[in-house]
Amino acid sequence: MKKFIQEFKEFALKGNVMDMAIGVIIGAAFGNIVKALTDSFINPLIGLVTGGAQKDPETGQILVSAGAWSVGGVEFTYGAFISAVVNFLIIALVLFLMLKAINGAAEKAKQLALKKAEEGKEDEPAPEDPADIALLKEMVALMKETNPEAAKKVEEKRAEALKKTEEEAK
Repeated sequence: MKKFIQEFKEFALKGNVMDMAIGVIIGAAFGNIVKALTDSFINPLIGLVTGGAQKDPETGQILVSAGAWSVGGVEFTYGAFISAVVNFLIIALVLFLMLKAINGAAEKAKQLALKKAEEGKEDEPAPEDPADIALLKEMVALMKETNPEAAKKVEEKRAEALKKTEEEAK
């Protein structure tokens, strides 16, 4: 049982789970804001457009009964459906814009990291040759001074060896 609890703690405290929980809470709060917008502004507009608005004779205020019709005593309230669709479209649009902004920022961060990595490679000095390679280079330099033909042959052999190594790497 202790192992199960420990595994659950590790799972619950991972960054992804906490981020998801925060997203759900913010999403619920945002859903309430969108619902208030549609109930307070969009439904009255729908009522005005569909003829569901009436003037109260006593107070003079406009009363809105968002879209509905009756058939054989059964009332169909399409205003609630339109309200739900509008809620969904607003939330979907905002989520799309947020994800687009997040993905754009992530892409820019990735490009910046690649650019910094490339700049860092250019700034690094070339690695020093191992002692045996350095000694061979000195020998070739001395050979060039004393026997240029032999030095040329050594350079040709070196070029062939490099070419062969590159082909094997592919």
